[in-house]
Amino acid sequence: VATGICHTDEHVLQGSFPNVEFPVIPGHEGAGIVESIGEGVTSMKPGDKVIPVCVPQCGECSFCLNPESNICQKSTVCEPQNLLPDKTSRFSCKGKQIHHFLWVSTFAEYTVLPEYAVAKIDAAAPLDKVCLFGCGFSTGYGAAINTAKVKPGSTCAIFGLGGVGLSVVMGCKAAGASRIIAVDINKDKFAKAKELGATDCINPRDFNKPIQ
Repeated sequence: VATGICHTDEHVLQGSFPNVEFPVIPGHEGAGIVESIGEGVTSMKPGDKVIPVCVPQCGECSFCLNPESNICQKSTVCEPQNLLPDKTSRFSCKGKQIHHFLWVSTFAEYTVLPEYAVAKIDAAAPLDKVCLFGCGFSTGYGAAINTAKVKPGSTCAIFGLGGVGLSVVMGCKAAGASRIIAVDINKDKFAKAKELGATDCINPRDFNKPIQ
């Protein structure tokens, strides 16, 4: 139903993203509604709102069962996701196979995914907003919460205020940072950054020497 456009999708079209086979349908930042389910699917039903997950968690492999790991053995880090796990594609054009991208291929009107690569979400969730959870938002917010592990009272600096950078700002605010310094050469982004939690906004081009 809805999809974002991530810079990764541009890398795909340029041929610079690894392990992609052409022709391919890009897109990995989406949200939609379940049209139908296959045999054995129990965690969702037709009509449910969902987010396709391009870095899935099968919950069964040794990596998923290890609390110190967050990379599933069935993810693209371990094996290409150009075809579904059964090594077939559900896309074709004029009789020619078209490859999936990270399984999800959200630039298509319909897609097919393994059950463990789909996350059910609240029925009231606005799909045109929550589609960003598929990559951009979770990348930035997770960088603050899970990677940097921002603590209450921290001072944080975020360089670049695109979709990911603004999500970092939100993550820092949620973690309780007391000072959040947003840095970008585009001043037009400062109002939104402050709305989301930035306390200071800096354009490096306004300075010709280091500042403290």
